[in-house]
Amino acid sequence: MIGFTESQVMAWITPILWPFLRVLAIFTVAPIFSSKACPVRVRIGLALLVAVAAQPSLPAQVDILWRGPQVFGVVAQQVGIGLSIGFAVRLVFATFELAGDVVGFQMGLNFATFFDPSINAPSSATARFFGYMASLLFVVLNGHLLVLMVAIQSFNAFPVDQSFLDALSWMKLYRLGGELFASGLWIALPMIGMLMFANLALGIVSRVAPQMNIYAVGFPITLMVGLIGMAVTLPLLERPFQMLMERAVELFTGA
Repeated sequence: MIGFTESQVMAWITPILWPFLRVLAIFTVAPIFSSKACPVRVRIGLALLVAVAAQPSLPAQVDILWRGPQVFGVVAQQVGIGLSIGFAVRLVFATFELAGDVVGFQMGLNFATFFDPSINAPSSATARFFGYMASLLFVVLNGHLLVLMVAIQSFNAFPVDQSFLDALSWMKLYRLGGELFASGLWIALPMIGMLMFANLALGIVSRVAPQMNIYAVGFPITLMVGLIGMAVTLPLLERPFQMLMERAVELFTGA
């Protein structure tokens, strides 16, 4: 009769189980992967496929007994690190959405809000537009492959153990959140400058010709200037997106 010990079963399962949990956590939070258009079964199957295909490049995993309390710590570490990676990528998209909100506020388009099912909250038209541009850049620049690469290389920087809190303190994910506001304003700065000069010109016109209804003329002009600024700056969004993705990657690859 053929028998198997617990250590043998764990030696077969753990090399796939821990990467599977970490990748599945990434797919739960990261943009594009976490879209409602992607069924849960597809995410689970893709996570299992990535975990199996990445075996040759992964470091050796430690053997952990199922009956030991350390299993809960290891599971929490894999899920926590995976969620952190997905959240870091989500912050990159939030940077572009913040830039869209700022531009929409200056253009007067923030009243045109729609319900965004991805965040279960209303968002402005310009924020959704910049979010779609970030999604397009994410696919065109192979951001999905970069996320998978980060998931595999994160096992070198954060090996499988129970020290999730130590890993979280080493990531310093809060710094990436602080850079979100600075980067969002940096992306929106050219359009803000154009709109500021347009408003300054409208102010001068209102002083020179008081009989002109500046409120009726100002909105179409600021809207047109904002749309022109968006059209001019759209080709320049590639570099900020690459820089933000590189900054997010550095947190989990130990670079």
